[in-house]
Amino acid sequence: MLSKLTILFITLTFTLSLALDMCIISYDKTHPDKSTPRTNDQVLTMYEEWLVKHGKNYNALGEKEKRFEIFKDNLGFIDEHNSKNLSFRLGLNRFADLTNEEYRTRFLGTRINPNRRNRKVNSQTNRYATRVGDKLPESVDWRKEGAVVGVKDQGSCGSCWAFSAIAAVEGVNKLATGDLISLSEQELVDCDTSYNEGCNGGLMDYAFEFIINMVALTPEEDYPYRAIDGRCDQNRKNAKVVSIDQYEDVPAYDEGALKKAVANQVIAVAVEGGGREFQLYDSGVFTGRCGTALDHGVAAVGYGTENGKDYWIVRNSWGGSWGEAGYIRLERNLATSKSGKCGIAIEPSYPIKNGLNPPKPAPSPPSPVKPPSVCDSYSCAEGSTCCCIFDYGGSCFEWGCCPLESATCCDDHYSCCPHEYPVCDTYAGLCRKNKNNPLGVKSFKRTPAKPHFAIEGKNKMGSV
Repeated sequence: MLSKLTILFITLTFTLSLALDMCIISYDKTHPDKSTPRTNDQVLTMYEEWLVKHGKNYNALGEKEKRFEIFKDNLGFIDEHNSKNLSFRLGLNRFADLTNEEYRTRFLGTRINPNRRNRKVNSQTNRYATRVGDKLPESVDWRKEGAVVGVKDQGSCGSCWAFSAIAAVEGVNKLATGDLISLSEQELVDCDTSYNEGCNGGLMDYAFEFIINMVALTPEEDYPYRAIDGRCDQNRKNAKVVSIDQYEDVPAYDEGALKKAVANQVIAVAVEGGGREFQLYDSGVFTGRCGTALDHGVAAVGYGTENGKDYWIVRNSWGGSWGEAGYIRLERNLATSKSGKCGIAIEPSYPIKNGLNPPKPAPSPPSPVKPPSVCDSYSCAEGSTCCCIFDYGGSCFEWGCCPLESATCCDDHYSCCPHEYPVCDTYAGLCRKNKNNPLGVKSFKRTPAKPHFAIEGKNKMGSV
């Protein structure tokens, strides 16, 4: 009797275990036989689960079906790569519904004018130059030393340069003061506009220069990230907490010098991240295809070796669902290139901090509330500009709102431009500083203005 009960218990346990395994559909379990292609039903099931996991919801007619075809194509690319059993794997991360062109345009589309690099102060020193007799640790991970803030997400804003620079400042501040403080990338996006261009890109060295000139940076909690180009909030900007004294460049094209630098602090680096393998990276030591056309700012937070393969530990700014919880390990010590993997050794730089931070200021006062913009019998929200959508005979019959203060209303009656970029290039969909300037930012769309009574009614309801 006991033996029958034992057999029954084992049978039930096995059946339950099998059922649990079947209900947890993962990348490998949906396709155990790699020699045969997935069925369309299998791919559709994976797609629906992926949509839920990443909170995707497409509103445009036919968009979900279009994204499914892209998803399926990316999945085929992932399957083909992973079947080779290389040192890194690809996966269905947050970019699995984007073509490579879309991915590069949205997240790496910025191309800084190379002439702008000529304006940089000559900041390269021999502080981290390699020397005979250097003894460096076999591995370093600044995350374990509490010098790295959790992974952040830049969103669809080309502000990677700000995240890279901030990570390096957060790290050096921890080493100098013992305090790890999450700092504001949005402050750099909004306020560092002399050379850097907010969501349209920038360079980490320019960010360091700005922080030095500004005296200090604001904590993220006082100036939170919004993933858009905004106006510099002077009230929040005055809540300065973390300062740096100087910045320097690591000797270029020298992975040995970069190793020495990373052994001492978190380093801001630039890489080429536009390849399809980089886009869909999931785990392992990345040895995939990439060049040296630097288009993405990241932070080197350590290095190590796995199965005889040396690697850099690189913190990205695409959230924790990409790569190894937001990180990528890039191949290190390339024998065939002085540039390092994906150009990581070309433009590394770091801040220097010699002393304590300024005294902590009183809490920042709230930004003053601006009255709504008035357009005849219509109104736009505070901080926006009234732009006519339809005019006839010199009179405006329909008003729209540009989500910018003191904006330029473009002649197409559809778009508008920030006051810093007042020239409308409606053909290219850009805003430029002047007609002959090749650089520009993407124009903004107008939204319909609301009648006064709608605004007033809302205010009355809110005051009850």
